[in-house]
Amino acid sequence: MNKSNINKIYSEVIVNKGKDKSKKIWFLVVLFGVTLTLSFIVLLAIVKLQGYLTTPLQEYAIYAYIGAFFISLLSSSTVIFPAPGMALVLAAASKWNPAWIALAASIGGSLGEIGAYYVGRAGKSVLISEQSELYKRAERWMHRYGGWIVTFIAMVPISPFDVVGLVAGALRFPVGKFLFHCWLGRLPRTFVEVYFGATLLRLIFPSLF
Repeated sequence: MNKSNINKIYSEVIVNKGKDKSKKIWFLVVLFGVTLTLSFIVLLAIVKLQGYLTTPLQEYAIYAYIGAFFISLLSSSTVIFPAPGMALVLAAASKWNPAWIALAASIGGSLGEIGAYYVGRAGKSVLISEQSELYKRAERWMHRYGGWIVTFIAMVPISPFDVVGLVAGALRFPVGKFLFHCWLGRLPRTFVEVYFGATLLRLIFPSLF
C-alpha cells in the first residue's frame, strides 16, 4: 500500500468529523483513565501479596505470562470492555519481563479474533448487517489489500477489527493467513502499549516499585 492509501484508510478508521471526533477523544481519555486506575489497583494487590509469599515474585513469572495470554485471548474474543484486560496486562508488565508479557498478550489477542472470523464464515449477518457502510468499506479493503488490511487495522487501537474479521471469514480468507496478519499487526501495537503503560505506571506510582 502506498502512503496515500494508508492515510485514507487511517482517516476512515479512526478519524471522524465534528461531534463524532469529540466523542471518540473523550472515550479514549476515559478508557485510558479507567485502565490506569485498574492497573494501580492490581499493582497494589500484587505488592500486598508479596508479603505473604515464601518465594521471590519473579519465581511466578511463567504464571504471569500465561495469564497475559489468556486475559488477552478473552478480551479480544468477547465484547468485554477492553480496559480490565489491558489493566491486568500492564500491571503484570510492571512487575515481570514486559517483552515476554507483550509477546504472550499479542499471541492471545490474535487467537481471540478467530471468533469473529468464524462468525463471518458461518453467517456474517449475525453481528452486523452486510449492507452497513462499515461492512461494505471493510469488504472493499479486503478485496483490494487482502491480508495487509488485517495487519493495518490490528495495529490501530480501538479500531473496528471485529468487522474485518467478519469480512475475512465471509470471504473465506485462509484462516492461517488471517491469524498471521492479525498477529503481525498486534505485535508492535502490544509492545508499544505495554512498554508505554508500564513506564507510565512506574512514573505515577513509584512507591509501588
